[in-house]
Amino acid sequence: MRVDELTTDDQWDDAVRILHQLWSFEDEAFVRGFRDEDGYRPFGLYDDGGDREDETLVAVAGVSIQRVLHHRRHVWIHDLVVDDELRGQGYGAELLDWIEEWGEECEYVALACPRDNDDGLAFYDSEGLEQWGYVVERELNGDVN
Repeated sequence: MRVDELTTDDQWDDAVRILHQLWSFEDEAFVRGFRDEDGYRPFGLYDDGGDREDETLVAVAGVSIQRVLHHRRHVWIHDLVVDDELRGQGYGAELLDWIEEWGEECEYVALACPRDNDDGLAFYDSEGLEQWGYVVERELNGDVN
């Protein structure tokens, strides 16, 4: 397995297919717009099944370096998605481990997970991530894209 930063149009097209599984309530254009956000860096986990010619994108993570939580430098995980058909096979843990190594100069790795995402919360708990606080929000008027 290997992780690559997704920089080409073809890689991004493949990643959108997986990212849209998490953001299924949004249209594909919304997901494609992530690529244009300042600081957003998409990475893909590829499984070659032992044959580099037959590699498949199995998981995608969008990350950035921030100083929001604790006002300390951390890796913020915007998205961490394993292809629906491949969940439960260790790909999420593999990509999370890679992100932690990639961000080794940071003090934390952090993300927000919806309260009703029981599977996601159980996964992050099993990986040793601790619930530190709450994300609170209020929707603003206006259509900002």
